[in-house]
Amino acid sequence: MFKFTTLYYRVDDTQTLETFFSETHLQLAEKLPGLVKSEVSRVEGKPGGESRFHMVYALYFATRASFELSMTSEPGIKLMQALKPWADAQLITWYYADSFEEKAIRRNSSLDL
Repeated sequence: MFKFTTLYYRVDDTQTLETFFSETHLQLAEKLPGLVKSEVSRVEGKPGGESRFHMVYALYFATRASFELSMTSEPGIKLMQALKPWADAQLITWYYADSFEEKAIRRNSSLDL
């Protein structure tokens, strides 16, 4: 799979960020052709304290080629135009990557809950 991830930094005005995400980012992303699945994570912290990130949004595509086609579609262009001011203001960062999944090997442990 191929993954496009947007990381939203923690901001003072959380409501504006959440409104943009739910009314713009999410709405445009759901229209992307070739989108296999998406995943939203609300960051609760990091080891040792508070994280600088508020939210992570990952979009998954079958291949890099399908991702690239998606980003040149009308919804893809609109999505990038909507995200660019947030990136320019350094309120988000983003990356894309090859992604794979492995099943964890479960071993009996006293740490198992």
